[in-house]
Amino acid sequence: MAIKRRIDPAEGARALGRWIETDEAEAATLPRPLIALAVRYTLEELASRAEGNSVEVRVPPFGVTQCIAGPRHTRGTPPNVIELPAQLWLALASGKIGWEAALATGKVSASGLRADLSAELPLV
Repeated sequence: MAIKRRIDPAEGARALGRWIETDEAEAATLPRPLIALAVRYTLEELASRAEGNSVEVRVPPFGVTQCIAGPRHTRGTPPNVIELPAQLWLALASGKIGWEAALATGKVSASGLRADLSAELPLV
């Protein structure tokens, strides 16, 4: 079942493209709405490519999605949660950094047996 998109894919791709074009120092100074749009777009892309409900990916304060096929969680904190900052998420989604390198930064909180996005990333 396809996810319901809230972000226009063309707008989201433009925001992500703008983020990709910047260097690391400049990326931190991009407008907050542009970062939010890029994050939400990439979370929707992840959910559409890896449909499911067994892993929850959180990128506070911008968004959250559930993905990866497997056991469905219905109440409370899901057993498989990944949480990371927006800049690191966008670096992962764009391929600027790999999953293992992101984990090595210590900025990724990944709990649960299915909390591994290495097979799903990069998105672009």
